[in-house]
Formats: sequence, structure tokens, C-alpha cells
Amino acid sequence: MNLLTTPPRWLLRTLRVTIPTTVGSAWLYSTIYEESFMKDLMYAFLVVSFTQALIVAGRHGLSYWLRKRFPENLDAKRNWPGWGLMAPWIVGSLIVGYFAGVALGDLLTGTHREPLIIAADTRMVLLSIVVALVPAIGINYFLYARARMAAMETRTQAALRTAAENRLKLLESQLEPHMLFNTLANLRVLIGHDAPRAQGMLDHLIAYLRATLEASRTGLHPLSTEFERICDYLALMQIRMGSRLQIRLELPAELATLPLPPLLLQPLVENAIKHGLEPKVKGGRVEVTAMLEGGSLILTVRDTGVGLDALPEHGARFGLQQVRERLEALYGHAGHIELIPATDKEGGALATVTLPYQR
Repeated sequence: MNLLTTPPRWLLRTLRVTIPTTVGSAWLYSTIYEESFMKDLMYAFLVVSFTQALIVAGRHGLSYWLRKRFPENLDAKRNWPGWGLMAPWIVGSLIVGYFAGVALGDLLTGTHREPLIIAADTRMVLLSIVVALVPAIGINYFLYARARMAAMETRTQAALRTAAENRLKLLESQLEPHMLFNTLANLRVLIGHDAPRAQGMLDHLIAYLRATLEASRTGLHPLSTEFERICDYLALMQIRMGSRLQIRLELPAELATLPLPPLLLQPLVENAIKHGLEPKVKGGRVEVTAMLEGGSLILTVRDTGVGLDALPEHGARFGLQQVRERLEALYGHAGHIELIPATDKEGGALATVTLPYQR
């Protein structure tokens, strides 16, 4: 913003109050004392300007002092030192502003009055102070209310972030046992039939759990890490399903470092196998891809299984709900998921996750 062509908003707000106050004061003085309106307009302008300048300078100065002494004071960060400091400063500014404005007005008009004579006109002094007090209180109350609202909004946003983080931790704590119990059940069956394959499955499980533990210590990890964890999980499933499971993972190198919430795609991959490929005698293929489209990151999980018509009413919705709630908590309306039937001859289902592009 160019300050030479566009006045700052605080100046416009001050002028909206100062100009009517100055004009009203001049009219009031000229009516009561039967003096020249233009002359009283000049005096009123000087008194109000001095008063406002002192109040604004005091507000910024006191706020600066508070920020230095109490860095965590939210009101001071927004240039509001509080009524305890501002109230006496406003009163002092009104008195000093009145005498300074009158003195400068006398200097400009060539009027000579002794300071005691100025102070002796009690009615003029009180009238000037009252007239200047109204806009001073109005402006400062507006600043006070704005500071309080901003502080309340900050606390509200912090509470919402904390609630969202706690909710995500709860969702992940539900998701981890869900996947782990399924894997352990499969491992138990495999031990009795094929010990070498069970050993390989256990190795992949250990690698997966180690990666999961590392990811639990951070809110985001690279997209490449998400694909590595999916690869570990699919390796576990491939040991159990054998040739019935084909895998295709496609991650462009330029997207590998993009941040992503851990385990975001895991429930979609699990659903693709459990409810798409396992019920199909011949099995099928799971495809996980990533691409940029406009300003969004598009992640897809596609299976060539039995399709959405065979999807049970309960159980399969668990993973979808986890992803939907995490997207809403993290990205709001900017992140969403869509599950539709695959449109080619291979059939199956296609889950698409859309996220805002982040570097």
C-alpha cells in the first residue's frame, strides 16, 4: 500500500471522529460565546488535534512499555495498554491538549492572554474537556473492544487447533489397532500353514510398525514416506494373498517431498483390499497415485475388485470416515474425499483425496 496515495485505516477512523467533533465544537463555542465560527473552528481543531495526538502517542508508548515488560500481554501486542493506564492518560491529555491548543491558537491569531486568564474561564475549560472527552472515549473504547475481540479470536483459534489435534490423535489411535489386529489375525493363520512366509510377513510388520512409531512423533511427513508405508502394508497383504494381489504405486519425483498427514491413505488401501479384492476369487490390482492438478494435490486409491455395489453397510465405512474427519479437521473445506465406481471395463472402485497444494 502506498501511504502517499492511500491513507492508513487508523487515520481515516480518527478523521471520521475528529472532523465532526471539531465542527460541532466550533458551532457550540460560536453559539455560546457569540464569536466567529471560523475562529472557533481553528481553536477547536487545535484542541482536538493536540488531545488526539497525545492520546495516540500515549497509547502506543504505554503499549510498547508493556510489551517490553510483559511480552505475553495480548492487549499490548495490539497496541492497547488497558483502561487502568489509559484512563488517567486520557484525562491528562484532555487538560494538556486544551491549554496547548488554546495557546497555539492565540499565537496564530495574535491574541495575548495570560495563562491564568485562560484557566479562569471555568465554563470554557469544562466545555472543551467534555467535548474532547466524548470522541476520545469513543475511539479508545473502539480500540479496546477490537483488542478484546482479537484476543478472544486468538484464544478460540488456539482452542480449535488443540481440539483438532486431540481429535486427530484419537482417530489415529483408533486406526492403528484396527490395522494391527487385522495383520496379527492374518499372521496367526499363516504361522500354522507356512512358517517361512509368516517370517517374511513378520519382518514387513516390524518395518511397518517402526515407521508408524516414527511418524507418530510428527504431524506431517513427506509423501514419499507415506508411499513407503503403503508399500510395507501391501507387502504384508501380498504374502497372504500371493498372486491374487497386484500392486502399482506411482509417485512423481517432484511430489516426493510434499507434506502429508501420516496414515492418511492407509485406510483407503486397506478398504480396497478387504472389501474390493479379497471377496473376488481372482483378486485384482491396487493402484495408488499422486498428481498435481491446478492448485491441488490429487491422491487416488483404485482397486479392480468387486465394486461399490458389494460394499457392506458397516465396517467398510470406518476407514472412509477416518479420512473424511481428518481432512475436515486439517484442511476444512479445502480437503475432501470422493468414492465412486471405476468407469473402465476392469471395474472396481476409485477413491480420490483432494488436498491444497503445500510446499
